[in-house]
Amino acid sequence: MIKKQTILSGILFLAIIVACSFTSKTSNILIIGDSISIGYTPFVKKHFLEKATVFHNTGNAQHTGTGLKNIEKWLGDKQWDVIQFNWGLWDLCYRHPDSKEYGNRDKINGKPEFTIDEYASNLETLVAIIKKKSNAKLIFVTTTYVPKNETGRHESDVQKYNDAAKLVMKKHNIPVNDIYEQSIIIHNTYGKGAKDVHYTTTGYQKLSELIIEFLETEIK
Repeated sequence: MIKKQTILSGILFLAIIVACSFTSKTSNILIIGDSISIGYTPFVKKHFLEKATVFHNTGNAQHTGTGLKNIEKWLGDKQWDVIQFNWGLWDLCYRHPDSKEYGNRDKINGKPEFTIDEYASNLETLVAIIKKKSNAKLIFVTTTYVPKNETGRHESDVQKYNDAAKLVMKKHNIPVNDIYEQSIIIHNTYGKGAKDVHYTTTGYQKLSELIIEFLETEIK
């Protein structure tokens, strides 16, 4: 009788361990991006508190050149379930060494950080590196709105860079969360002005809703 109870107790103990392992399992989500993603990530983290652990790469991912230098360090050895990434705003930014604007921005006399072709090529390399190092589900997020009077960026460039990125993602079967059109509406109400690509706290919260909705479908 005692032996039978011991066996039953052992089975029950194992069942509890297994059940706990399933209930405690959460997805690991890595968000790689610039200051826009830094702005909405806290809201994403809060939303997924009990479903997933959300991380953002250390610092600002800036342009694809910065990504190429740091991507392996950002990925680390962690087992990622989802990796959401975006570049663009820094890539299409025009700079000139003599400009007195913040970041030497100058869309009249400057040159873009990376041309559209260079941007696409860098994305190709980044995707290859990520896929080689991780089996995570990949998601690309399009570049957000650039106001007409922004000092270092042309409003019309955004869609050109987004289109180039979409072609790369299509080639690699990576889903695209295209938030560009919605970002225009959000910026017009909750942006930091006609010369600034950034958003107020409420603006970032609105952007996070677009990110959350898309991520929800990927971690089910």
